[in-house]
Amino acid sequence: MTETVTTSPAEESTGSTLNPELTAHWQTRLAELVEQHGVGASLAILHRGEIVAEAAAGWAHKGAGIEATTDTVFQIGSISKVWTATVAMALVDDGVLHLDTPIVDVLPELKLADEELTRKVTLRHLLTHSSGIDGDVFTDTGRGDDNLEKYVQLLADEAVNHPLGATMSYCNSGFSLLGRVMEVVTGTQWDELMRQRLFRPLGLKQIGTLPEEALLHRAAMGHIGTPPAPAPAWGLIRNAGPAGLIHTTPREVLAFVKMHLDGGVAADGTRILAEATTAAMQEPQIDVPDKWFLATHWGLGWFLDEWDGTKVFGHDGGTLGQSAFLRVLPEHDLAICLLTNGGDAMALYRAVFNEIAGELAGVQMRAPLEPTPEPLPFDPADYVGVYERASTRLEVVERDGGLVMILTVSGIIATLAGLEPVEMELRTLQPGVFVTRRPELDAWLSVVFYELPDGTKYIHHGARATPKVA
Repeated sequence: MTETVTTSPAEESTGSTLNPELTAHWQTRLAELVEQHGVGASLAILHRGEIVAEAAAGWAHKGAGIEATTDTVFQIGSISKVWTATVAMALVDDGVLHLDTPIVDVLPELKLADEELTRKVTLRHLLTHSSGIDGDVFTDTGRGDDNLEKYVQLLADEAVNHPLGATMSYCNSGFSLLGRVMEVVTGTQWDELMRQRLFRPLGLKQIGTLPEEALLHRAAMGHIGTPPAPAPAWGLIRNAGPAGLIHTTPREVLAFVKMHLDGGVAADGTRILAEATTAAMQEPQIDVPDKWFLATHWGLGWFLDEWDGTKVFGHDGGTLGQSAFLRVLPEHDLAICLLTNGGDAMALYRAVFNEIAGELAGVQMRAPLEPTPEPLPFDPADYVGVYERASTRLEVVERDGGLVMILTVSGIIATLAGLEPVEMELRTLQPGVFVTRRPELDAWLSVVFYELPDGTKYIHHGARATPKVA
């Protein structure tokens, strides 16, 4: 169980001292940016081994009139995956898990829709989002401690998104499966395992995985819509835990990052991971077909990118009206964490991270995408069709010689967030690659058309591979 705190304990988490000038600057600057782009946000910066600045601005809960502070806990969403991956790799260090041994060896009851997938899927496939298990299966299996066990039983009826190891497609379902594997090999339920192997050894005090733990702190509420209003629910279903249910503060996320930068050793000298294992998590494992959205490659948990020739690793997260952003520039001993709860979080992220990376590392982020000034020639027939996976349908149609993509999201996320089908024009970026703009965002997002060696056509968008079905 987490402990309540009433003051900003950056020194307790990292042994750091805030830089007063930098902190004051970012308190003012973040307030300006939140006023322009968001509802509420909290920021922390780790530089040369210390938390040098913290800031918070806007609303933690606009409906209740609760302001965001640096002690407000936000949902970090899929950044949780790197925490789950870290404990999984610690179990590899312990010899109870192995990267390339079939999962079915430790989970003999596993049944997936494809027999070969069941027999051959490994921990490496799960960590690199290359298993082919359809990644967005959000089926509620209850609040009990057996929620992951029940969830894994349901995967037998879920579609295979792509052949095992054939491509990368972001997979929440694979991390829920991984959470169950970790429970089986340790005999410890996932939430408690995270407390034992990470939260307590790192000395974290404003962190949890369950909503009742968030109630021990000042907790941010997600906001959706335009203008943003409090979401109809605070969190996601419990079996999404290993994929995205950690809540905490930016400073505690950066205490976790500092352990990774220090070769797997916590601030008090506790070894969490072997040094070689920590390094291996940051090494490329698989190419990302859409290199414009998040990253060019995926490691073991981390995604991997490059800014101005500088190595970058990190992760993002999104839940109901909350968005989280984490980037690490190891060559500059710099890490930035921004947690938000509504508005145009992508624009806020770009403004904050570009300024900090420029000021503290002399590095600029990749330039935002823009369509070609004049459309590149293409044959619409090469792209028109229906592309579909669990909870998402992409229909590409020709209109006035151009292309329009109709995005329809279904399932629990669509219901809670009130998502309706949206039509988005596709504009050319380069052959086979288009950009589109969602109604709620200013940024252009990439849409990559490609095919696998077996000839199956796919769209890669939002880090997910969606096969052509008609």
